Amino acid sequence: MRCSIVIPAYNESTNIVSVLKRIREHVILDFECLVVVDDERDSTIIPVNQFSKDDDRFRIVKNRFGNGPALAIRSGILEAQSQIVVVTMADGSDDPRDIEELVLLIERGVDVACASRYMPTGQQIGAPFLKSTLSRLAGKSLYSFARVGTRDSTNSFKAYNKKFLTEVGIESRYGFEMGIELVSKAKRFGYLVAEVPTIWIERATGDSKFNLFRWIPKYLKWYLFAWGVGRK
Repeated sequence: MRCSIVIPAYNESTNIVSVLKRIREHVILDFECLVVVDDERDSTIIPVNQFSKDDDRFRIVKNRFGNGPALAIRSGILEAQSQIVVVTMADGSDDPRDIEELVLLIERGVDVACASRYMPTGQQIGAPFLKSTLSRLAGKSLYSFARVGTRDSTNSFKAYNKKFLTEVGIESRYGFEMGIELVSKAKRFGYLVAEVPTIWIERATGDSKFNLFRWIPKYLKWYLFAWGVGRK
């Protein structure tokens, strides 16, 4: 198996089947797909279980650490059977056609492979102005001045070498801060980061789980860490 695809999901019954269909259609390499939910009442479970009857590469995983996307991703990584883990979203915003290129970068020796909305030919379509502006400023400043290796540190759509994850550890407990945490740790500890362009499209249905003002302090901690602020 060449990669484990981890999808944190919270009541995504409207979107999840179309996301899984696109993964099945566009990801040619050998994979498993773990859809991680917080509890057994989540509306995502029934459609995923139905889908998996025809394709057992897809399955539900219970979040064993608590509630929220950061802990769901950590649970998925722990369950992953492959040494390469790709994190992508349940709302259809990410393009699964990029997964193979991300995996190939890890196989070539990169520790963190990032899907970048802010490099040439990448795009971010339909995102709220404040959210997209802050994300772009953080990503480009870290790339240009802190030399983190990607213009899009805050994007959760990334692939990781599990050996790297084991060595640096994951501390994130809230939101989607894990993306910037791991890029910042890669920078501070001397691991390799690379990026490929992606086109990100704002979700068409359902409500975004992104809470900008609640999670800004968490993102800021890891933004500063990339610059050398905080314990190593």
